Amino acid sequence: MFASTAPSIYTYEILNEYPHNPNYFTQGLEFYRDTLYESTGKRGKSVLVKLDYKTGTIFKEHKLKDTQFGEGITILDNKIYHLTWQSNIGFVYNADTFKEIDQFTYGKSKEGWGFCNDGEKLYKSDGSEKIWTLNAETLIEESAIEVYTNSKKLIKINELEYVDGKIYANTWQSGQDVAVIINPNSGIVEGIINFNGLKDKVTKTDNVDVLNGIAYNPTTKTFFVTGKNWDKMFEVALIKK
Repeated sequence: MFASTAPSIYTYEILNEYPHNPNYFTQGLEFYRDTLYESTGKRGKSVLVKLDYKTGTIFKEHKLKDTQFGEGITILDNKIYHLTWQSNIGFVYNADTFKEIDQFTYGKSKEGWGFCNDGEKLYKSDGSEKIWTLNAETLIEESAIEVYTNSKKLIKINELEYVDGKIYANTWQSGQDVAVIINPNSGIVEGIINFNGLKDKVTKTDNVDVLNGIAYNPTTKTFFVTGKNWDKMFEVALIKK
């Protein structure tokens, strides 16, 4: 269903820059108890890490099987929910020890892309225009929304973050480094965040890829964003134009 109005446009102000491992093909980024958790992709290189966001120091690391391509994460009730891309499997870990608690398979959703939660339910993107709602206990897909602006359907919804009743989402291969703000009840895109220019501030290598990874730190009340194989992570304030 198309939105009745065009989305609001946002830009950003850089508040701080922090080191980011340029070997990380970032797929998931989330704060929990003021500590940053990150999941990365690429088969044979996919890891889940817990780290000090200011220094990049790793507190804990878990490596996925070489056949698995890591994707989005979300953390609820001291459990990390971790997606893989095309293996049709997700994992649940203890957030402190990284000990595996459970596994789950996908329902109607095609793949694993982004993950977030609202404190009760989980939200999962699968590379299409859909965002699926999962029961946090059973991990069953209970419903889905379709993401639309006032003029088009939005596909390739990627990494997700839930903040103050809205879903913030990266979009993959949109041609620009942008994120969107989505109403989780209707699927309407209420805002577009123009992050163009950030990639120009990272060290240029052949591996540097698109913006991906958006996390909200409730302690600082600011957003943190990075990209695939970027050597920097940026703390930003969003500015409505």
